[in-house]
Amino acid sequence: MFTNKAANGWNNICGKQVSKYRKKMNISQRELADRLQIAGLDVDKNAIQRIECGKRFVTDIELRALSTVLNKSIDEMLS
Repeated sequence: MFTNKAANGWNNICGKQVSKYRKKMNISQRELADRLQIAGLDVDKNAIQRIECGKRFVTDIELRALSTVLNKSIDEMLS
């Protein structure tokens, strides 16, 4: 049976990278959410928290916005 999760059981494969790159920028989850909202993506701090801990799926549109705001390539976000 197919499971729509990463090998580690997470609902995304970019969450750890989001957390790592956000912390390198020295910004909070709320500030990342604010920057994503400015970029046109309607997310809040709780969504960022769920992405970072692997509990939330990430769409391709969200991945593109995250990579832009965090100034990383999509490949870097998925590594």
